[in-house]
Amino acid sequence: MTEDGKVLYGSVPQGTICKRLEPVNGSLTIVPSKSFGKNKDNNEIPHFKCDGRQHCNQMNSRAEADFFVKNCPNTKMDGDYDGEPCENDPRFKFQAR
Repeated sequence: MTEDGKVLYGSVPQGTICKRLEPVNGSLTIVPSKSFGKNKDNNEIPHFKCDGRQHCNQMNSRAEADFFVKNCPNTKMDGDYDGEPCENDPRFKFQAR
């Protein structure tokens, strides 16, 4: 995605500044480089990647489940489609979102 919100497919035009986030089954997600570093207190990017896992019992944290539901295909972690994955998993009951 470019700074002005355009999504680019295929090759990126020369002069476009983008940042690679996560490869997903051969695709590439790009964002404007200006979006990084805005929040100095929380400047870490989650190091999760789509690897085919689909179920809550395969997740190690609530943050990982959130990432998978938002970014990966074919997940089965939000049965009621309310945007809150693994809400009935007791391991994640008290983890902040």
